[in-house]
Amino acid sequence: MRVVAGQERNGDKVVAPRAFRNGILASYTYLGYSTLFDMSFVSLLISPGEPSRAERQLRLTMPDSLSSSSTAVKRACDACHRRKVKCIGDGTRPCKNCTAAGLTCTYNAIPQKKGPKGSRAKVISELRENQRQSQLVAKAQQHAFGFDSPPLSPAFSRTGGLLCMDMITSCVDYFFAHMYPTQPILHRVRVGETIGQMDTSIEAYCLVTSLCAYMMIQPNMSLPANLLPDGDMGPGASTALGNAVLQEALRVRKGYNYVESPTVWSVITSFFFFGSFFCLDKHNTAWFHLREATTLAELIGMHEEATYSTGDIVESSRTRRLYWLLFVTERAYALQRHRPLTLHATIGLPRIDEDPAETVELSGFIHLVNLFRPFDDTFVGLWNKARTGCTTEWLAQLQDQLANALPAYLESTESQAVDLRTSQQWLRTMVWQLSISHGFLSSTAADHAMSFKFPIEISRDLVSVASGFSQQAMEVHGIGLIEKLFDVACTLTDVMSCVPIEQHAFEYGPRDYLNQFLSLISTLRGGQQRYLPLLVAKINDTIPSMSGYGLPMSLPSNRIEEVYDNHSHSSNPTSNNTTPFGSPPGSSLNSQQMDFKPINFTNNMITASENDAAFSLMTTAMQYADMTTTSPLATLYGDINNHAYSGS
Repeated sequence: MRVVAGQERNGDKVVAPRAFRNGILASYTYLGYSTLFDMSFVSLLISPGEPSRAERQLRLTMPDSLSSSSTAVKRACDACHRRKVKCIGDGTRPCKNCTAAGLTCTYNAIPQKKGPKGSRAKVISELRENQRQSQLVAKAQQHAFGFDSPPLSPAFSRTGGLLCMDMITSCVDYFFAHMYPTQPILHRVRVGETIGQMDTSIEAYCLVTSLCAYMMIQPNMSLPANLLPDGDMGPGASTALGNAVLQEALRVRKGYNYVESPTVWSVITSFFFFGSFFCLDKHNTAWFHLREATTLAELIGMHEEATYSTGDIVESSRTRRLYWLLFVTERAYALQRHRPLTLHATIGLPRIDEDPAETVELSGFIHLVNLFRPFDDTFVGLWNKARTGCTTEWLAQLQDQLANALPAYLESTESQAVDLRTSQQWLRTMVWQLSISHGFLSSTAADHAMSFKFPIEISRDLVSVASGFSQQAMEVHGIGLIEKLFDVACTLTDVMSCVPIEQHAFEYGPRDYLNQFLSLISTLRGGQQRYLPLLVAKINDTIPSMSGYGLPMSLPSNRIEEVYDNHSHSSNPTSNNTTPFGSPPGSSLNSQQMDFKPINFTNNMITASENDAAFSLMTTAMQYADMTTTSPLATLYGDINNHAYSGS
């Protein structure tokens, strides 16, 4: 055998020199393959003849860049692997097991170590349910589009076909028709421009997606049947789809650093997240996103007047409104959930004349801001027991300020009037609770606001104005409105149980007001499932004498139609029309207006023994202490931090 220069003889074989072999090994070590290759690999590259068994095995582990071909390794599909059964298929077509079970045959799972065997029937059911849930939204979009939408750029990590234009249009229309009067932070033309940027901007995509999720989760929102999976119009169909869209927005938003480079869009998106989770009764997550929105607002200088002196006029006006909306929302949530404040009244209010087409909406919005402005760090600090120094004169002055905060004639839309009138009475109730917790009330007080019976007057005024509103206008505000009604009703219940009250047979009094609250809460969407059982349990516990008393379970069907027929006003006024939402006199309500149905209280309503959780929430959380006022009622409000009326 001829030996070429540079080669060495090893028995009957001619091999490369040791230096050459070490050089190859060193080269691959430099490339990062030191754990894959040894001298067997080197001999494989330079030795003639048939490869050994070890060399053939080594070829299977070679990377594609170093091996011209690789042997395909057959493995079970995802479903068969999950079920621990033999996969009968070639990897290119659905296997027989998946075809027989009606499952999608995929090979997406990463092989893992084998685990203990489980029930195969249970696994099949689990697989079917998971695949059904993942295809639920896709079916609706395929039905709307007529084809499968291709996935968007992987850089944005979006779910293709999740939102169609008809769905976006429905959500935007609902916002401007129902939510805009109380949340006038968007401009319809600018929203259209933002929708056009969804394909190129992650921030625009998240804003529109969060808006759609926020609208779908609203209790009064119903998507057209053609936009729902299989045309499902059952209860909760829109909410389920809205929750999926919400999770999509949260996931995609992680793809860009909105914290380091925040914009107004970032603030609005966080606010929509807050509203969505608030409706879903996830209050810790809701508070997180509300605080996120206020923090982003401060990062971009929304609390500084100089921020609004330059730039686009339309954008500046909407940004100013957004700041005040966050201002109001944070204060309401601070009272409901005992949270601290971050925003303060450091900028000017919106001007009513800034948009001649929206004078009515802006008038109502400014009234709402002025209603919450007195509830600053001082009040919230006292409410949360973070500070001291409260006086009787200061609380009496605050009650007087609230009583005169709204004019008898409100220039606002109906939905705004609902929010304003309800919030006014609710805030008066909160101030009364703070007053009694500090021992400032008296049965002989000259000022009714500082007496024990003041919640009866509040309840009278609230049920009086509520009787003039349509159910649709009330349901627009969702759970937030129901919580306020619930708070006032619970306070009235406490007063009725502790303060002697004389009510003649033909006199409209506290029991009738309580019946009206029960009717409202049971009728409004979202109230009957949660808040009605809690209120009934509290009544059963604190006022045993009301057992067997007739309680209405529905509101009169003609209450609002008659009011609007007499005043020649539509139940859904346009932005250019004012509506006379004044407070009707107390005498306008009488027992003949209410259709009281004789219902056995203890037999048909929930009782404390039937719902121990509700009973515990409405009693033990109200065992207040540290009171100086000598009254049974005072012991209920000794510790305002244990306030449970908000349902938390």
